[in-house]
Amino acid sequence: QVRLVESGGGLVQAGGSLRLSCTASEGTQINAMGWYRQAPGTQREFAAGIMRSGSTSYADSVKGRFTISRDNAKHTVYLQMNGLKSEDTAVYYCNYRRMFTPVTWSAPSGYWGQGTQVTVSS
Repeated sequence: QVRLVESGGGLVQAGGSLRLSCTASEGTQINAMGWYRQAPGTQREFAAGIMRSGSTSYADSVKGRFTISRDNAKHTVYLQMNGLKSEDTAVYYCNYRRMFTPVTWSAPSGYWGQGTQVTVSS
């Protein structure tokens, strides 16, 4: 079992920035880590992901504004969010995909953090 601890959510004005962090309880079996988000009344959707190789993927809605990065030594992934919009308001969930499991970002699976609330006021 992998535990994920998230931090960094909060309330910010439109146009502002936040950085989310997610630390995994172990890092040797990481295939990929990513961030999903879920607004009230909607399904959980992919926001950004980073593979073990370092390659990154982004949803079109966040491309150019969000940046995902990682610190392998700390088993931590970050999501830098700039130019925040009211439509970015959601609970953000960290996601962990174990080695030897396929990674299709459009199909949520793997381990999940408890979620951190991001609220953008207009």
